[in-house]
Amino acid sequence: MSEQQHNNTLDGIIKQRYAEVEEIRQMGINPYPNRCEKQISCADAKNLAENADAVTAGRLMQIRLMGKAAFAHLRDFTGRIQLYVAKDNLGEDAYTFFKKHIAVGDFVSVSGHIFVTKTGEKTIKVTKMTLLSKAIRPMPEKYHGLQDTEVRFRKRHLDLIANEEVKDIFVKRAKIISSIRKTLDEKGYLEVETPILNPSSGGAIARPFETYHNALKMPLYMRIALELHHKRLIIGGLDRIYEIGHMFRNEGIDTTHNPEFTMMELYQAYGDVNTMADLFDEILGNAAKAIGVEKVHFRGYEVDLRPPYKRLYIPVAWQEKFGRDIHEVLDGRKFNRAKLEEVAREQGIKFSADDSDSAIFDELFEGKLLADYHNPVIALDYPTAVSPFSKTKPGDPELVERFEVFVNGQELGNAYTELNDPADQLQRLKDQAAAKAIAKGEDAENADILDADYIEAMESGMPPTGGMVPGNTGEFI
Repeated sequence: MSEQQHNNTLDGIIKQRYAEVEEIRQMGINPYPNRCEKQISCADAKNLAENADAVTAGRLMQIRLMGKAAFAHLRDFTGRIQLYVAKDNLGEDAYTFFKKHIAVGDFVSVSGHIFVTKTGEKTIKVTKMTLLSKAIRPMPEKYHGLQDTEVRFRKRHLDLIANEEVKDIFVKRAKIISSIRKTLDEKGYLEVETPILNPSSGGAIARPFETYHNALKMPLYMRIALELHHKRLIIGGLDRIYEIGHMFRNEGIDTTHNPEFTMMELYQAYGDVNTMADLFDEILGNAAKAIGVEKVHFRGYEVDLRPPYKRLYIPVAWQEKFGRDIHEVLDGRKFNRAKLEEVAREQGIKFSADDSDSAIFDELFEGKLLADYHNPVIALDYPTAVSPFSKTKPGDPELVERFEVFVNGQELGNAYTELNDPADQLQRLKDQAAAKAIAKGEDAENADILDADYIEAMESGMPPTGGMVPGNTGEFI
């Protein structure tokens, strides 16, 4: 490889930039000064009147040299503003330094005054420019852009630099979380923090991350859910609580699943699944208002986010869509496999003997019953067979008091009337422990339940309670 070819490679460019930094230092200029002057944001600078003074700072995103002058774009968190950099305004030495040592990606501060170009664009006529931070690596778009999904997720700084719209996701997410807090705070909910490290990993069926506490000489697990700690607080007399925190599940990873993720969970004593449905209307409706939207395009459809959202009672919808009573496919806490397959065949759903009952049910429910619903829909009255840890409906043990929210097939929330019978809860924890043991090839008969002291807490008495996990409200907004 020739020297010229090497200089055009990434390694060559980095080497050249480090050498340039040393050259700048030899000139008596600090390429990374401690402080800078910035009196106004780029967005506010664009709102200034013509001839007004402007002092701002940001990253240079584009430079177009034209001999004794240049146009450039300066970007900060608020947006971009155009710069006009000319030798006559900046001075010969400063302009020479600009042409030789300032590049796209560098951070600079500028002083000047506003004027309007012939094309009508507000622009700063620069009279002073100071280098704030010399970028060593070139910006992503200098090469093939930043489209690789894995790189974008692993290197968020590059994603934000190359794809300006990503910033909006961060802003909207923050506004959504702030809105959720405001909604719950105003309704008398108390925000709590519960332990991340625990002696057991109860509250969900997921593989935990394990660590070790040296002082206590015992293994600990990073939390996979919030439920059991929250219910202890309800038992202790905190009537309305919520938490927004990080969960850790040692499982698969892709662009929609991360081993570390943010979850929100809330509980209300003396509430139930219907209380939670009304609350979800407020949470999502207020979150949409907080980011200034009523309708969005999601998965090819326009979604109306204005509450209240439709209540879809699964047994009723099942009867209307399939012409059958849903109880035909139910058998206590299980499905009637033969009847379930019969309905699936009638609806043209393909399945095999290896497919689980719940998988076939999901195809019927999500693939058929929900197919015509694009706006948020709250689906209630699930079969016990797919919700073994929910409280059953009075007079109908084959259905449970649970709902999930869907938008075009994307789940947005899950809620229950919570179990408060300690004997029932104990049996379900035993069943859960046995299922985990079987999955690991261990003895199911002697499997330890996941959180024995939670049963002890429940034996102190737990009031009727509604609980909800609103999830992924930022994905489509």
